[in-house]
Amino acid sequence: MFEDSNLQWNATYDVIVLGFGGAGATAARFAADNGAKVLITDSAPEGHEGGNTRYAGQVISSGSNLDDLRKYYQDLAFPLSYDKDLMETYVQGLYNIPNYLEKYLGVKPFIMAQHPDSPVSKALHFMAHEYPEFRGQATHDLVAMHEGVADSALWKNLRQQVLKRADKIDVLYQTPAEHLIQNPATKAIIGVQIKRNDKLLNVRANNGVIMATGGFENNPKMVENYLGETSLNPIGSLYNQGIGIKMASEVGAQLYNMSNYEAYGIFHGLTPKPAKGQRSQFLPFDWPAFHQGSLIVVGDDGTRYFDENEIHRHGHIQDHGNWRILQAQRHPYVVFDQKKYDELANDKNAPYPEFLDSVVKADNLESLAQVMDVDVNKLRNTIKDFNHFAEVKRDYAFNRAADTLTAFDDGPYYALAMVQGLLNTQGGPVHNSQAEVVDNDNNVIPHLYAAGELGSLMGRQYNGGSNLAENLIFGKIAGENAASVKSEIKPDSTVDTQTSASVHEEGLGSDIAEEHFETKANQYIGKSTAGMGNEIVVRVTAPDKDNIQNIEILKQSESDDYGLKAVKELPQEIVAKNSVDVDTVSGASASSKAIKEAVSNALAQIK
Repeated sequence: MFEDSNLQWNATYDVIVLGFGGAGATAARFAADNGAKVLITDSAPEGHEGGNTRYAGQVISSGSNLDDLRKYYQDLAFPLSYDKDLMETYVQGLYNIPNYLEKYLGVKPFIMAQHPDSPVSKALHFMAHEYPEFRGQATHDLVAMHEGVADSALWKNLRQQVLKRADKIDVLYQTPAEHLIQNPATKAIIGVQIKRNDKLLNVRANNGVIMATGGFENNPKMVENYLGETSLNPIGSLYNQGIGIKMASEVGAQLYNMSNYEAYGIFHGLTPKPAKGQRSQFLPFDWPAFHQGSLIVVGDDGTRYFDENEIHRHGHIQDHGNWRILQAQRHPYVVFDQKKYDELANDKNAPYPEFLDSVVKADNLESLAQVMDVDVNKLRNTIKDFNHFAEVKRDYAFNRAADTLTAFDDGPYYALAMVQGLLNTQGGPVHNSQAEVVDNDNNVIPHLYAAGELGSLMGRQYNGGSNLAENLIFGKIAGENAASVKSEIKPDSTVDTQTSASVHEEGLGSDIAEEHFETKANQYIGKSTAGMGNEIVVRVTAPDKDNIQNIEILKQSESDDYGLKAVKELPQEIVAKNSVDVDTVSGASASSKAIKEAVSNALAQIK
């Protein structure tokens, strides 16, 4: 939207950051460190901010040889065009990731190549070299905050960097951005319109606006228009709805990478189909039993459509020598027989046993085809062909390894509904190596910056950890550049304080505040940040350490599926056993750890 004479400003900041994920948190931190008063707004409620960074594996791309990194990322980008200065800035940043973590995040990084015998390094070796046929791949590496993954460790650190600067950074949850405000004469971005408690507020930015709103995974219309798909299910944040693309388009920004996205899960990005509106919970790729034997994956017509044993590459599958995201099936299924069902049910490596609760049993192929909504003759021929491949030890359809082929028995059969998982989109406004957004003529739109998955430079191929690295590298650049004082815009002294009761000192206040929890006799407060949400706070009633009478969860923001199950069940089990030494809730290891840690923290206060 354009600035006009009737526009009333509700507040003024030096820098406004849209999106409180990995890129936004990084940008806000570095803007504050360069003297800016910063506002972060996010559409998610507290405890669900973090974008896809919260849910990512927490591994970051890097490499020990700068020239190899250049070659590898050039090959990853091929055959799409890219900004060479932007790529060089990124590659230099990748090379410096270990130093970045130590200098700016205060951790001794876990560099996987330096720990080849670690179970984590072994499990993720394939991802460190996701495209082993490309140049430079041998020295590409993954770096983590510690020897652990999928625990939000990076996100928690980035969030804490913001909280430590609460005197310089205001954070507003459940406050989505609506429009950028642009000077009609200079085309400079001078503010943002946000929605707070159903009220529109105009907030001025003296020096810059940084868009870090992520992609459009949760916007079905955009997914259909840009990706050409109708049946993808998000794995990460449920709040990435493409608002950054809409706002960038309104001010004339050039868009790119709009058709590229990454998938994740077992096989080539498949996950068990969740309830409508729920995030996908993927099955791990390193579960051998689910890739071999009398088990196949079939698409919408009841036929196989890939090698079920092939290692996935974030959903990319080989297509006549090229690696592309496969066309998503509307209702794919994993199909197996009784002996495979028994094997899976008794497999101690199963990620969470509840997944078998969703399996449908059918006594014969006619009933199975009806459940799957496929043609029974095609399904019958698919099983017949597969059994023949198992007999002759040659998969003539997809060349699956011979030792993974086992013929199906004659019923009963089992089917598990799957869905193609959407990890993240990559498209958005084009930005240069200084994180400045450009228009369709490649001219910089003054004072507008972008970082993260909103306009990522990741193109045709993708190596795991690349987006998290991009968040750190360009979040820092965006924050530093946005904080620089701009001569074109002077601080406006005519802030309208009548239109918002919460305005003070030309700011909007912050949703981050110190909290106090009441206790009575024999009650103790315990806290932990080990879960997948923000802080878990418990109140434990215990006359002594060996007499736990009650546990109340005062604050938590764990996921609504397995995390919430741990929140409901674990306190009761601890009280019943009178000990924190209870079993972890399956599928909720991080939430379980946090609850037990918080209770232990409370008990430690008993004299």
